[in-house]
Amino acid sequence: MTNEKMEQRLAAALEKTVPDDVSGVLSRCEARKGTVINMETKKTTKRRWTSLIAACLAVMLLGGGLFYQRANAVASVVSLDVNPSIELKVNRSEKVLVCTPLNEDAKAILADMSNGADLKGAKLDVAVNAIVGSLVRNGYLDSISSAIMISVEDKDTVRAEKLQRELTSAVDGVLQTSEAKAAVLTQTLTQDAAREQQARENNISTGKAALVNCVLAINPSLKFDALAKLSVEELKDLAEAGAPAMPIGKEAAAYAAEQYAGTTALDSVTAEVDSELDESPAHYEVELQTAWGEFEYLVDAYTGKVLSGQKNLLTAASTPNETTKPSDQRPDPSGTAQDIGHAKAKSIALNHAGVSENEAYDMEIELDDEDGTLVYEVEFKSGNMEYDYEINAASGAILKHEAEIDD
Repeated sequence: MTNEKMEQRLAAALEKTVPDDVSGVLSRCEARKGTVINMETKKTTKRRWTSLIAACLAVMLLGGGLFYQRANAVASVVSLDVNPSIELKVNRSEKVLVCTPLNEDAKAILADMSNGADLKGAKLDVAVNAIVGSLVRNGYLDSISSAIMISVEDKDTVRAEKLQRELTSAVDGVLQTSEAKAAVLTQTLTQDAAREQQARENNISTGKAALVNCVLAINPSLKFDALAKLSVEELKDLAEAGAPAMPIGKEAAAYAAEQYAGTTALDSVTAEVDSELDESPAHYEVELQTAWGEFEYLVDAYTGKVLSGQKNLLTAASTPNETTKPSDQRPDPSGTAQDIGHAKAKSIALNHAGVSENEAYDMEIELDDEDGTLVYEVEFKSGNMEYDYEINAASGAILKHEAEIDD
């Protein structure tokens, strides 16, 4: 509606509210003796006041409309990416206009926030704190190799950099409070139609699309849609390693470990996967949680070959451990302890690691008392790997194990 039409409508409304009844008022007045002063209606004056009031109202309405438009205009787009990708559109006052989950993992993160609807109207830093807190609770930022990326897209580069600094500080604060170990990556972006199209087609944020394009700049033979499925942690490590090839991904690494362990048919087995693409050899660390304990596997990041870990867990679990009672047995406080012996502890550790005795070196085995429980601490190396085990001296159960690249 134009200003002229708005003014006409307001004038008409005012005309109906205050009718021109001067003639009626005069007709009801009695004639008096003396000089009669004729009264004339001055329509031009009334019209002038009507127009003035209408103009004022028009200005008020236009001002309110401009304020509403500014309050609901998108000034910045902020995205948070781990593997869940979440996009926040905010106004100039840094209030959230809409929060959108871009993939299924993101929907799970925002489930207790009405899929992001509860964050509408919240200050941006408050909304980001809530999202990062949910990421921590859901285990996305637990490992030291995990990473979260903050991207700010804005036409105003000064405002974008200011938001970048503020959000980095806010996220760091949440991670320190929760003792999460994730790295925080940040970037500012300008609007790019091609990148926005890539993001829409792959259900990722424009920030993650920018990171994928960085990897493609290093190795153009890789495919955008395949890289888009990787986590921010994997993309970061891949770029740092020079993007030599396409990694198999966390899901494929977990499946390779389960196949090797022979547990693919068991629904009770769960897997936790960390990527180490910037190490040599590049690999995934897969921890299988089973009814018999936790078992760690290293899977080559590009071939899917299992580098270490115990094979056929079901067969190993059904074979009872032999026990012996050596002469240097130290009694358990309960008086019922048995000792499997150094040789058996060594055998259990080697078998679990998938390493033969002639491949192992720098072998160290010690019997120790851990809070009243006798355990064997077994350490050895094989190839470029270093292994550490804690084994219950009575039952032969593996209580703790680690495998890492030997520096």
